[in-house]
Amino acid sequence: MASANHANLFDNLPDKPAADEIVDELLKNTHVRIERIVSSGQASPPGFWYDQAQAEWVLLVQGSAEIRFEDEPIAQALKPGDYLYIAPHRRHRVELTQTEPQTVWLAIHIEPDVS
Repeated sequence: MASANHANLFDNLPDKPAADEIVDELLKNTHVRIERIVSSGQASPPGFWYDQAQAEWVLLVQGSAEIRFEDEPIAQALKPGDYLYIAPHRRHRVELTQTEPQTVWLAIHIEPDVS
């Protein structure tokens, strides 16, 4: 990314698919963490569910993906421009991500209010 004040979400994308997701932290403070995630065919391992203490808001910027929530029978297909809110401790998994073009996410993690 270019600088703390100005950059482009599409800067420095890998030229070819990577073996693992690439997570770049764009901003962090005590309450919020913003990440760019680049996926290229990755999915959650069989039987694995994310169970996060933080809320998460994700925007699919490029590519496509499917997210499945444990309490829903089928995965939600996401295309560019789609976003979703994941409440704290709502178990979910990534069923698939597109390889070409790579899937680019903007993820905003929100710490629980401790007041």
